[in-house]
Amino acid sequence: MFLAALVAATLIPAQSEAVLVALILSASQPPWLLVTVATFGNVLGSAINWAIGRFAIRFADRRWFPVSQPALDRASAWYGRWGHWSLLGAWLPVVGDPLTLAAGLLREPFWRFAMIVTLAKGGRYLALAWATLRLS
Repeated sequence: MFLAALVAATLIPAQSEAVLVALILSASQPPWLLVTVATFGNVLGSAINWAIGRFAIRFADRRWFPVSQPALDRASAWYGRWGHWSLLGAWLPVVGDPLTLAAGLLREPFWRFAMIVTLAKGGRYLALAWATLRLS
């Protein structure tokens, strides 16, 4: 669960929600533990994005850089408009991961970044776990 959530939060396309649902349905671990591990992994993956934005953005013009310029521009515009509260959308597909990179690029303090992203990503996993348990 941890690895799936970590990779899903980085700029590498992956899905952690399906893993969480499958593990909850298998009843192999308590749901609260799965949500906790998923949240921790996903926040750590977002922290990697923040660090890339903060320290590796100087390589953005290289072919191997993991975010296209248009995606980075969109995320920076969203971040510029909504400020640190835009990080509540860090869980969203497509824009969420570049948004966490933009937070590093725009030098969002890490402590605030970590708090808001933890709230957003933990809330998403909690809602998904609740819905899975409710509907199963």
